[in-house]
Amino acid sequence: MTPDPSMRAVGWARSLPMGSSVKTARDWTREHLAAIGWDRTAPDAADSVVLTVSELVTNAHVHAHSDAQLILTWDEECLHVTVHDASPLVPEQRRPDDGALGGRGLILVDALADDVRTRPCPRGKDVTACFRPDAPGRPG
Repeated sequence: MTPDPSMRAVGWARSLPMGSSVKTARDWTREHLAAIGWDRTAPDAADSVVLTVSELVTNAHVHAHSDAQLILTWDEECLHVTVHDASPLVPEQRRPDDGALGGRGLILVDALADDVRTRPCPRGKDVTACFRPDAPGRPG
């Protein structure tokens, strides 16, 4: 059987224990965005990805009280950013009041990504945000 050349993808995964810094996740993500050239060809999308990683890893650590597994998958059309945590509870968007210090993360991720999905897993859940480097309506 000949492999389908349209089914190419590259991916990276990183475990981020509860005590690890979200900056570690952002820096690691920036390195991989540079590897696929988004730092030059899609800087606005790259910034959106880094901000999304920060929000999703923070949610895993703070709200799910869990280590986070960060997976980036680039299929030459979309970059899929997945954060897995051990909580079975599906995240909910909240409507924070003007004085609230938090509660805007999922609203922000939903606005930045081209698609966001949550999938329950046997040991927690995956939250996946997908980004196209040339998405219509993205600044830049």
